Amino acid sequence: MTNYTDIIIAPVITEKSAYANQNNVYTFKVRKDANKIAIKKAIEEAFNVKVKSVNTLNTKAKDKRVGRYTGKTKTYKKAIITLVEGNKIEL
Repeated sequence: MTNYTDIIIAPVITEKSAYANQNNVYTFKVRKDANKIAIKKAIEEAFNVKVKSVNTLNTKAKDKRVGRYTGKTKTYKKAIITLVEGNKIEL
């Protein structure tokens, strides 16, 4: 994984993450096999900012039902990025 586009999939945009953006905390969906060091380098390269910390979590699959058919949602890895004061990401 040499390019940041291989690691960062998409930003996670919810009410909770939008509120956290005011405190220099951003949430991204990343590859499942990416570690914190690779995520930090990818964010710094992609957005030209300084990262203070990276927290990660693996989401669980949720049960979904359409009529009588049941299934599960996909799982993914979420990275919560805290930036150094004075840095900002425009989403």
